[in-house]
Amino acid sequence: MSIEQIDTLVVGGGQAGLAMSEHLSANGVPHLVLERYRIAERWRSERWDSLVANGPAWHDRFPGFEFSDVDPSVGPNDFPHKETVADYFVAYAKRIAAPIRCGVEVLSVERNVGRPGFRLETSAGVIEANSVVAATGPFQRSIMPRMVPSDTGVVQMHSAGYRNPRQLPEGAVLVVGSGSSGTQIAEELLESGRRVYLSVGPHDRPPRAYRGHDYCWWLGVLGKWDAITREAGKEHVTIAVSGAHGGHTIDFRLLAARGMILVGRTHAYENGVISFAPDLVENLANGDANLLSVLDEADAYVARNGLNLPAEPGARTPAPDADCVKHPILSLDLAKSKIATIIWATGFAADFCWLKVDAFDEHGRPKHQRGVSAEPGIYFLGLPWLSRRGSSFIWGVWHDAKYLADQITIQRNYMAHHNASQRDGGAR
Repeated sequence: MSIEQIDTLVVGGGQAGLAMSEHLSANGVPHLVLERYRIAERWRSERWDSLVANGPAWHDRFPGFEFSDVDPSVGPNDFPHKETVADYFVAYAKRIAAPIRCGVEVLSVERNVGRPGFRLETSAGVIEANSVVAATGPFQRSIMPRMVPSDTGVVQMHSAGYRNPRQLPEGAVLVVGSGSSGTQIAEELLESGRRVYLSVGPHDRPPRAYRGHDYCWWLGVLGKWDAITREAGKEHVTIAVSGAHGGHTIDFRLLAARGMILVGRTHAYENGVISFAPDLVENLANGDANLLSVLDEADAYVARNGLNLPAEPGARTPAPDADCVKHPILSLDLAKSKIATIIWATGFAADFCWLKVDAFDEHGRPKHQRGVSAEPGIYFLGLPWLSRRGSSFIWGVWHDAKYLADQITIQRNYMAHHNASQRDGGAR
């Protein structure tokens, strides 16, 4: 049986794979996109039912294609529902005529021996490619600490497994993680009438909107989207932002005033008791300082440019501290607290176990420069901070994909020159 050959193989049919396909097509690069499930599968089957995008429709999209082109009811300032986001990607794939095969899993990628290119073992057979783009993104494997034994009688799940309050057993819920997912899930559970404990770690909590503009706009005009590295010391700081209910600023003190019980970072478990670090007040204070720093920069920008934007003095007024903040809880007996469910909103990790090439450091992290791997012919796309802060967003991945497509084209041109030289009787 002959082996299928293609110039460039893109692994992953989400936002990164589709953006890569568009730019490869524009550059005339023959390519194929393989997706092991459906286009944008994780938006459909690995997120909770009520999830909406965290960025407004006018901002987080591909250039030249609006969300309203898929669903006319979506306005520019709306936060599209997850099914609409998935439909958007499906429609985009059709719009650009992406050569995508769904239901095909890439099992391994290895470099050919003694000749250019790579051999890919897939669930549908072997494919050889000159270049491979890993566009599978950062959310491959859920991180769920093995802190609480499975035989405690408490239901435990990662946020990727949560769908809605009805799926959980009766009783209180402990949500571990105060990033966007953990906070939005905790708020939904609170609204459903559940008793909710939220474990709050280090976080940034920017304003959803300020002085008439969304936070995404402020990040743009303040030059924050183009930052190329995280701030020192903030590698493990999550961002709490929400598009739910039309978008609102997350204020943990207001959530506590509504009945949510805040605790510090989840620290340990022993004999039915889960303990928390004594850092709740510090984490809240640092989150508030982040909010105020954004407001300060925004106010300075308005003054410097003479913009007529209405002031919002109320945005700086802190909510009063609830009892759980004044007197932080350092431990909970799960049984006595009637906690029946723990939801671990503790993030994800990339999984490149199928990529068997010399492209990773000693910690298993990709070695690359703007997505161009240390292994010639291997490229990464869709990772956070690939080239800038905006790299993991729809519009950001589109720009990164253009750069990678140009790099692939440059290498193709070099090889075309070599092949022509060989035909003409020698290299030049």
